[in-house]
Amino acid sequence: MNLDNFIDPEKWAFQQWGDTTVDRCDKLEYIGKSLLKMVEVPTTAFDQLQKRATVTENKNFFLRNIWYYALPGSRLKPGAMIAKTLLAEPVLLARSISGKVFALRDICPHRAVPLTCGRFDGHEIECGYHGWRFDHTGRCTAIPSLVEGQDLDFSRFCVKQYLVREVQGNIWIYMAADDKVVPPSPEMDIPEIPYFGSQSYKLVQTALFPCFIDHAVVGLMDPTHSPYVHRAWWWRENPKLVEEVKPFDPSPYGFTMRRHQIVNVPRVYGILGGVPETEIVFHLPSIRIERLSTERYTVCNLTAVTPLTETETEVTTTLYWDAPWLTAIKPIIQPLARAFLNQDRDVVVKQQLGLKHNPTLLLIKDADTQARWYYQLKAEFARATAEGRPFVNPVKETVLRWQC
Repeated sequence: MNLDNFIDPEKWAFQQWGDTTVDRCDKLEYIGKSLLKMVEVPTTAFDQLQKRATVTENKNFFLRNIWYYALPGSRLKPGAMIAKTLLAEPVLLARSISGKVFALRDICPHRAVPLTCGRFDGHEIECGYHGWRFDHTGRCTAIPSLVEGQDLDFSRFCVKQYLVREVQGNIWIYMAADDKVVPPSPEMDIPEIPYFGSQSYKLVQTALFPCFIDHAVVGLMDPTHSPYVHRAWWWRENPKLVEEVKPFDPSPYGFTMRRHQIVNVPRVYGILGGVPETEIVFHLPSIRIERLSTERYTVCNLTAVTPLTETETEVTTTLYWDAPWLTAIKPIIQPLARAFLNQDRDVVVKQQLGLKHNPTLLLIKDADTQARWYYQLKAEFARATAEGRPFVNPVKETVLRWQC
């Protein structure tokens, strides 16, 4: 394969949705060092059979000025605090006695000891090294070593505060580009599960994937791996493939697979009765919401992918339902959900064996179009943020076909 015949990679990625030139992008150092490279493969007989292919060399970078899934709300009890690494930043998440959730940078400004190594009385956090105390906004309220007459301006010793929100039982955190938090734009809101109002989830599963976020997200939206990765008696035992035709539309900061009847119904869906219909929404930075419904019942699944570091990513799946009897069989559903998520994790673990050799990756049409959209969406959001302009969705209305 002669890579010299490929078109310019950045220009291909950018010009899918606009007239931006590479020269303009090279001026943006933030983008230039991290953008996805995509190039079209020359047509061969095999390519004609497999549609069009794309070579990708993804340059790792995290999106900023956007909401990320932090953790399930049930895992943070009143009066408790936990330490998490999010986007390679040390973060303290805590819930006050009154139930208010807040987040601070998990480093004491005095001598850099993590604040989570100290104490939390449900109101203020006390550093375990010298007893400095901070409130939920990160403002320093006490320095015990000071004596009378030693006046200090406590505002000099603030800890960075993160914006957090708790919605439908899930805690979200806004990861800004720098310490000067830019409030999120009104249209960049936290995605909510439809039809369930303020209800919390019924079931939650979390798994740690040993990979960069992009590989977890692309695996999450991959429509054709199921017959091979999720082969089980309760999902799909028969590997026979059927053609699927799916219409897609652009939606806020992502895309939506239109509501349709499921052609190849997994066995576990049979418990809902009738022929289920589904609608799937993807939303930046890494959120997938699937609504599964029959005439009587609705089940929604929110799966969120959260980057911890460049080599570790947390994948959380939460389930919502309105069928009371599903709650009764939750002890059965729980291990199945865990097994399903672990199947995805196991294949990502295997993928890392190949990725350590830094190969180029081929994406084809139509099966991999959603992955290509993800990279385009991510690049456009980063560019729009760097240029201080509105986001322009690169996804267009289309119909995709594949066998699964």
